[in-house]
Amino acid sequence: MSDREAWARRRAAFFDAMIASAPAGGPSVAVLPSAPVFIRNNDVEHEYRQDSDFFYLTGFDEPESVAVLDAQDRTFTLFVRPRDREREIWDGPRAGVDGAREVYGADASYVISELDDRLPTLLQDRRRVHYRIGYNRRFDDRFLAAIDRVRSRQRTGVFPPSEIVDVGAILHEMRLRKGPEELHAMRTAARVTRAAHERAMSQTRPGMREFEVEAMLIDTFRGQGSERPAYGSIVGSGPNACVLHYRKNDRLIQRGDLLLIDAGCEYEYYASDVTRTFPVGDDFSKEKQAVYELVLEAQLEGIAACRTGATLDAVHKVACAVIARGLVRLGLLQGDAEKIIETDGYKKFYMHRTSHWLGMDVHDVGAYFVAGKARLLEPGMVLTVEPGIYIAPDEPSVPAEWRGIGVRIEDDVLVTAGDPEVLTASIPKTVPELRQARAS
Repeated sequence: MSDREAWARRRAAFFDAMIASAPAGGPSVAVLPSAPVFIRNNDVEHEYRQDSDFFYLTGFDEPESVAVLDAQDRTFTLFVRPRDREREIWDGPRAGVDGAREVYGADASYVISELDDRLPTLLQDRRRVHYRIGYNRRFDDRFLAAIDRVRSRQRTGVFPPSEIVDVGAILHEMRLRKGPEELHAMRTAARVTRAAHERAMSQTRPGMREFEVEAMLIDTFRGQGSERPAYGSIVGSGPNACVLHYRKNDRLIQRGDLLLIDAGCEYEYYASDVTRTFPVGDDFSKEKQAVYELVLEAQLEGIAACRTGATLDAVHKVACAVIARGLVRLGLLQGDAEKIIETDGYKKFYMHRTSHWLGMDVHDVGAYFVAGKARLLEPGMVLTVEPGIYIAPDEPSVPAEWRGIGVRIEDDVLVTAGDPEVLTASIPKTVPELRQARAS
């Protein structure tokens, strides 16, 4: 299936869902603006990445664009920047109105400067508008002004929209269940991410800075066709591995440090999210290996729980129970393990959730609860499983040899009708596999 066919198939499913959700089948339309351009400093822009919802339905990756999808007529209208020879010399080619139709399959296309005049007509006689109000404040004013213009036309016999519904109510449910082309992109992202982690394992040495390892990751991502990292890479050595969202990446790596790398690439707008932890220079110490193997046990148990009909809460509870019992066994927590599980007494050392959705966004869309209950897992959903143990360098309740140990292990898991599929399973994570990868 071509990209254009995939986008058309998604739009068709979106039209069907809009019609099904409308009261008494009333006519509805959706309006999706592209991601805005953000200024980094002075007149320099941040790297542009299209809004995931917008790209999911259109495949169009240029800024200053708006998509209007009419479920009544099943039409796709795209407003885009005009072709401009001078600007294209500076910024690269544009699709223009012709490309919007010929390449991206729009039924109608116009230059973006015509939006304010044409949008009211596209909204009139449509009862419901699917629009994510409040998400793009700069566009909200244009959208609401268009609705006001429709209201001003009521004497001519048209009627304005009476409902505004978050487009995510439909679209994010669609994105939660991955189709074949999406899984192909995610498997490719996993393959590229594997190459980056294996390179870091084999080439990291004591005396390097964390940012040198980060540079290896980014170089591998780009060298193998990834557009960008899926998120800011975490490269935390020694005590920095205990900082959950460590970003500075500038410490000098010492011999014997554990190095926690949380990094994944984005491929064709789909993310990989992987964490591996391994020792640098020396082998695991007894204490570090004990913590590592406990986290790995929790992760493997959590992955095994990722089955149709289970919940993310259930996956989390499985991992927490393994960690709590293991911490008692190691003497790092005192008391009855079952009581510690019941009272969340493990949170001093494991304080985050085990899983999140994964897809176009690294923390992907999709409700975690439905009708007040934890959502049941279904085939096609992709989630992370990422337990960890973090013993602060100044933690007074444990002996000195345990302090400053931080371990997290994370993989990307596809829920299927049978056993879960670990998309990132080929990235080394057992102690023997890590030893072999570091020696290669």
